[in-house]
Amino acid sequence: MPILIHLTRAAVPRGIKITGVVSTSLRWTSSNAAAGAGRSRSDKVYGSAQEAVSVVRSGDVLLSGGFGMCGLPNTLINALAERRDSVRNLTGVSNNAGAGSKTVGLGTLLASGQLSKLIASYLGTNKILEKAYLTGQIELELTPQGTLCERMRAAGAGIPAFYTPTGFGTPVQFGDVPMRNDKDGKAVAYPKPRESRQFGGKNYILEEAIKGDVALVRAWKVDEAGNAVFRYTAHNFSSAMARSAKITIVEAEEIVPIGSLDPNEVHLPGIYVDRIVKAETEKEIEFVTLAPEPGEVVPDGNGDRLKRELIAKRAAKELKDGFYVNLGIGIPTLIPSFIPSDMRIWLQSENGILGMGPLPTREEVDPDIINAGKETVTLLPGSSTFDSVESFSMIRGGHIDVSVLGAMEVSVAGDLANWIIPGKLVKGMGGAMDLVSSPDQTKIIVLTDHVDKKGRPKIVQQCSLPLTGARCVSMIITDLAVFEVNRQAGTLTLIELMPGVSLEEVQNKTGAAFEVAPGLGEVHV
Repeated sequence: MPILIHLTRAAVPRGIKITGVVSTSLRWTSSNAAAGAGRSRSDKVYGSAQEAVSVVRSGDVLLSGGFGMCGLPNTLINALAERRDSVRNLTGVSNNAGAGSKTVGLGTLLASGQLSKLIASYLGTNKILEKAYLTGQIELELTPQGTLCERMRAAGAGIPAFYTPTGFGTPVQFGDVPMRNDKDGKAVAYPKPRESRQFGGKNYILEEAIKGDVALVRAWKVDEAGNAVFRYTAHNFSSAMARSAKITIVEAEEIVPIGSLDPNEVHLPGIYVDRIVKAETEKEIEFVTLAPEPGEVVPDGNGDRLKRELIAKRAAKELKDGFYVNLGIGIPTLIPSFIPSDMRIWLQSENGILGMGPLPTREEVDPDIINAGKETVTLLPGSSTFDSVESFSMIRGGHIDVSVLGAMEVSVAGDLANWIIPGKLVKGMGGAMDLVSSPDQTKIIVLTDHVDKKGRPKIVQQCSLPLTGARCVSMIITDLAVFEVNRQAGTLTLIELMPGVSLEEVQNKTGAAFEVAPGLGEVHV
């Protein structure tokens, strides 16, 4: 028996198309289900991005997928930017907004003046956004990357809040890094402090879910029912955002008929997708990094490369066969070159790779395969790719054996600071706070220069910069020495010296008290 549904226009939620009638009747039968209502195109498929984004209103919370320049819904964002006079005061939610000086992703809406607030995890080299924040042009709520995707996943699952170890003991918990400044850079508003609680003797903070009004995402293949498939690391935040939003609009590289996708391939079921348009913008790559050509000599950079390679070689000795390892940007990315060929190490990248391979040749470059530094990489046999929710479940859950990061400062007790210099440099914490949130399960190793560019010690008695994590670092490897950290006792022990370095030099350039291990020797790599 057919089911008759009668709707008046007033009863129809925002985002549902009804054309040319004051009231309408929808009749659903088994033959409709089998034949897609006898139409070649679904009601979810729109003819233009401009028509699809017409649902966005001033004041909306707008979720935008993408990581760096990978998987950005630029077709939809560009169409929304055309409505700059009528759609204003948006709260944007994304990992980042733009990339360096490039106006892409939510950076486009920042440039058009349509964003009044941004919830993000990473600014990186985006000096336009950094300046806008420091001069009071935009409100910025910096949120750890794993927490950001989990806040959206929770909203989509009907969970209003959750406890996480990420950010405990840092400005995220205390709310003491401003989210709004005035034009002179003076703080005028702060995020609210988080509630904290212990479970099983471990500390956690309470994070509230983020519910979006509209989500804009880009997918590889989408059928006319809205079932979506993402390609490699272009998945990132998009599924969580689609689940969280009241209305989800997907720009698809390929729109295919219902029945074209194997159900096993579907990453995002059509129940979460409301509107579909054809993607019209080309894919872009933030950093094209290539494997050296045979015989190619890599510039040394005044000896810096040799120094960095020595640090990476020593760090590689901490890895064991079969380990799952996350490598941060900078010096840690050099470690794979020094892993013995007979050792299998599974490299994890927080944007959605397990089994990351070496740099690609020019022919192997794929804009959908990038690492957490937004650089092109390859995938090894046995690798897997997944979304950000899955990635940070691995990280936050302590399933990673070793995580290697850089530092601005690290303390005698293993406190780490590496994401912001208040009033001057705002990188954002990215995934670092998540990566150091389970130090009892994941060994945290810091690789860094012993002193900064002004000759000031990076190893200090107590961090002066806002923390990434408290009592989380177990080992520090610099261009001068190797230290072990006793996180429980809050003590530091010098265990090795780099070749040609004296104990006196280390003492003079270290801003913290430390013990010297019996039989102190030189690093052998």
